[in-house]
Amino acid sequence: MMNPTSFSLIIFGVLLNAAAQLLLKAGVGSVGVIALDFGSIFSAGSRLGMHPFILGGLTCYVVSVMIWILALSRVEVSVAYPMLSLGYIVNALAASALFGEQLTPTKLVGIGIICFGVFVLARN
Repeated sequence: MMNPTSFSLIIFGVLLNAAAQLLLKAGVGSVGVIALDFGSIFSAGSRLGMHPFILGGLTCYVVSVMIWILALSRVEVSVAYPMLSLGYIVNALAASALFGEQLTPTKLVGIGIICFGVFVLARN
């Protein structure tokens, strides 16, 4: 059974990683679709480089990596890594609330399967 400190570190890391994704999505929303050519990528990069949401997302990533390292020092990677899938749940729910993305029945079934898998791993 995973101890509360280890579990808390993993959950905090997952939440930071999810927050990073959501902040990056919000930031890139100010630019729209970025074409796959050098000029477009450079132009978008210069506009996004100092965007507060992009900077916040990158900061969340850096902190989540530090938290993840702390978690890995306490938990087997074969147990910890699959728990990152909780981020899919957080992002699906938050994207629905924040960006109006659809939560289809298929997505909800997938979320249920992920929850069950994480529950089984956490009890191991």
